[in-house]
Amino acid sequence: MVAMTTPARARGPGPAPAVEAGTLRPMTTADLDRVVAIEVQAYSFPWSRGNFIDSLAAGYTAELLEQADGTPLGYYLALPGVGEMHLLNLTVAPAVQGRGLAHRLMDRLEARARELGLASLWLEVRASNERARALYRGRGFAEVGLRRGYYPPPGPKREDAVVMSRTLAPGADAGGAHAAG
Repeated sequence: MVAMTTPARARGPGPAPAVEAGTLRPMTTADLDRVVAIEVQAYSFPWSRGNFIDSLAAGYTAELLEQADGTPLGYYLALPGVGEMHLLNLTVAPAVQGRGLAHRLMDRLEARARELGLASLWLEVRASNERARALYRGRGFAEVGLRRGYYPPPGPKREDAVVMSRTLAPGADAGGAHAAG
């Protein structure tokens, strides 16, 4: 299984386009061309189309955030398990990062986990991805472990993954400040 996030590539010059709030809906295989296009822009080691197909076929929780015109803004995929939800991939299109969309996706993921009666969220994040780690810490996640050599290498050796977890209080609002993403 492929893990969650790698450092995003830098956004190009000039102002980012205006972003409307967007709507969340279940991701389908019909969305995959647009989803994979975001994935390859955002990551040095993107998920393959096959990773997305396998996740959807397995019935994982997967939602797409898009503007009214159908422009995709971001998405997440997560694996519900016994008592917990494991976030596998959360991505915001590079052109619209830094506008709170990652928080919107996390709010929905947390709400979905609560709907399913799940008590906690888990994820792995590259040790070097300080922006994502700060986002998760700000939402109440704790760093609870390390998976050595988990990610493909950005350099000569594989990179460690930081394992993070958050307990979900039933019916509680999403935690943390909304500053990044």
